[in-house]
Order: sequence, then structure tokens, then C-alpha cells
Amino acid sequence: MSQVQKLWDTATAVPVVGSSVGKRVFSFAFSQKAPYFWTIRARFVDVRANRAELVIPKRRGVQNHIGTVHAIALCNGLEAAMGALAEVTIPGDRRWIPKGMDIAYTAKATSDITCVAETDPEQWTADLASGGYDLPVRVKGVRDDGTVVIEGHIKLWISPKTRS
Repeated sequence: MSQVQKLWDTATAVPVVGSSVGKRVFSFAFSQKAPYFWTIRARFVDVRANRAELVIPKRRGVQNHIGTVHAIALCNGLEAAMGALAEVTIPGDRRWIPKGMDIAYTAKATSDITCVAETDPEQWTADLASGGYDLPVRVKGVRDDGTVVIEGHIKLWISPKTRS
């Protein structure tokens, strides 16, 4: 089990307040691994194999000149969700690194945005004989009213974990 999964399970296991407080603790701790993630103040909602979900609160610090959530803040949220998903899903004999992002902005981000990253289990079990492979992670950002405001793929490079 990955460190990220252990942290999620521990933080959200606290009875009564665990759901809310534990998720905030996890969100803060996760952002410390890659401090740039803290700029969007993401609140993780779900972290499990093949799926991660977080919310970017619409606040002045992530708005652009027209008062919507800035495109780069959205991409930051998608990458944070993808990173959590990758950490809890990847088999122990493999490693990952982001290789690219193909994103379409489909509507104005006028509310809090829920960022979702998803994969299918079989994507993580491809043969490593060629040294590695591309794995596209499906990502999207959704407004409070259900409108998708950003969607696409983040391409990961999956390769064998080197032994040290």
C-alpha cells in the first residue's frame, strides 16, 4: 500500500469528524509534497485506486481578470488529482512521471470546481518489456451545476522501478 493511500486511510478513519477534518489534514499534507499544489487550496474528496477527486474553491487567489477560476489553477487541480490517483494505483514495481497534458477548456469556471482523475485497472498492468509505456489519465473539472469546464488527458510515462 502506498504512503498516500495510508495517509488517506488514516486521516479519514477518525470517527465523527474524520470525514471533514481528516480530508483537510490529508489535503494539506499532500500539498506539502509538491508545495505548488497549495496555491489552489484543493480539498480532496475521494482518493482510491483508479480515481481521485478534489475541489478547488473559487476564491480571489485563483481567479483571472474576468472573475472565473484561472485555467492554470484548473490544470493544477487536475494534476493534483492525477498525482494522488497515480500514487495509490501504480503497482509497486513501477514508477510514473507526467509526460504531457492535452486539455480543452469547455466552459467558464464560475463556481467551485470539482477535479476528477480516472483510469481503468488494466491500464496499469501493461507489459514493461519495451522499457515503459504511455498511460493516459482521464481528467475533467466540473462546476457546481454539473457543467464540465475543462477535460482531457494527462499522459504518464510508466516504467520499471529501478533498484538501488
